[in-house]
Amino acid sequence: MKKGKTSRFLFYLVLVVAFFSARAFVDRELAGGTAPEIQATTVDGKAFDLSQFEGKPALIYFWASWCSICKAMRHSIDAIANDYPAMTLALYSGDAAEVKRFMKMQRISVPVVPDPDGAIGRRYGIHGVPVAFVLGSDGAIRFASPGYTSELGLRIRLWLAGIMQ
Repeated sequence: MKKGKTSRFLFYLVLVVAFFSARAFVDRELAGGTAPEIQATTVDGKAFDLSQFEGKPALIYFWASWCSICKAMRHSIDAIANDYPAMTLALYSGDAAEVKRFMKMQRISVPVVPDPDGAIGRRYGIHGVPVAFVLGSDGAIRFASPGYTSELGLRIRLWLAGIMQ
């Protein structure tokens, strides 16, 4: 290999290693294995129990009203919720009434559980939003994706979760 090609190869290798190292650092505390239980009430007053998703792949999405990246993912999450079981949790965004007002102003239609003090988020190891968890049909976390994730990326993960056992 010529010197220019070798140094370019090493540069890209270092970038790849740095990317995956940073990703592992960010993901290190996120929940894995069986998803921590969620038994809560949505902003609409409906009871939610995570066990109702058993038997099919599902999406659990943590977001916040003040998060600009979450805003960029909003339409993707709405679209996915039309095709897969999904629950979203609003972290540090106020009580049910405040979250419901925000949802109305922003035209958010997916089911939302308020998590005003972040207690549910802490059980999932969350330190920042957004974070999407894709569950397999057995309730196990198959994928945890902090930060922006495209609709296609989430759909592929949900599809894979449906065929993984």
